[in-house]
Amino acid sequence: MRRFLAFLGAGFLVGALALPAAAAPSDDGDGKGDKGFTITDSRITESSGLAASHLHPGIYWTHNDSNDGPYIYAVDSGTGKTVATVTFSGVGKPRDVEAISIGPDNEIYIGDIGDNLDGTWPYVWIYKLPEPKVLKNQTIKATQYVVKYSDGARNAESLIVHPKTGRVYIIDKKEDGGHLFEGPAKLSTSGTNYFKPVAVVDLWATDAAFSPNGRQLAVRGYFGGVYYDWNGGKIKREGRLDVPLQGQGESVSYSADGTKLMYGSEGTDSPVQAEDAPDGATSSSSKSPSGSGSSASGDDGGSGTGSTVKVGAVAVVIVLGALFGLRRLTRRN
Repeated sequence: MRRFLAFLGAGFLVGALALPAAAAPSDDGDGKGDKGFTITDSRITESSGLAASHLHPGIYWTHNDSNDGPYIYAVDSGTGKTVATVTFSGVGKPRDVEAISIGPDNEIYIGDIGDNLDGTWPYVWIYKLPEPKVLKNQTIKATQYVVKYSDGARNAESLIVHPKTGRVYIIDKKEDGGHLFEGPAKLSTSGTNYFKPVAVVDLWATDAAFSPNGRQLAVRGYFGGVYYDWNGGKIKREGRLDVPLQGQGESVSYSADGTKLMYGSEGTDSPVQAEDAPDGATSSSSKSPSGSGSSASGDDGGSGTGSTVKVGAVAVVIVLGALFGLRRLTRRN
């Protein structure tokens, strides 16, 4: 979506603070490029979701936000180039596509769940299509699901599918923190699918991702992130994430092996930056990000930026002040 004007001010401040440069397209020797890359496709200017391919090593699926069409793009993380464009057919005109996730049986789920006015749409949509076995430009028929929330309409940018159960979840986007919404055990095309709140998520969430083993849930915002032990859906907060401060941080995905978290941003030539995933994201992991720890249980998560952001607390306050101040001035627009 076309975000509120506050991001113009926030983006200017971010640039002026001399943050570390975005990771250039790179290859870690195995062709997977999971050390970070830059999306070079000039058509992709509002990358709002990111998902590591299950079938094609080193490939990440992404999509534009609003004002595009029924398209998803396969980006090679080794080069940053688009290697396939998939048009999904059999659905209506997408309104505000905000998220993408891949579930069991290599099914891609696309969340048309954005709502800029936080309650304008009485229902939203989820689209599902099989991940193509061959990467080429093609059209694939999708299944469309109608979604409503049990407690009323809302804005959301995070859709996740559990890699083991296939159950779909949505996290709404609230400045003061939102909720994890659980969908039916199986989505239905014959009626409305109601999502109900099952847990509090203490972050202004712009995207989320399950670890490949299904044990961990990572949630990111504009200025930080938190991760949870999945705990059968009764999520337990474990710590903060090292989220790079990006111009408009909109997406997150675990790498296919679960060792990295890949953070994306909107904009032309947008960077996707890699950070180590927390312990527990793989079946056997010894890594732990420097920004996580037991002290995180008392943090608000919205402003934790991790070790990769070399910005003092005063600078972050300035950015946040510009963001919230301008947003409130333009809310009615």
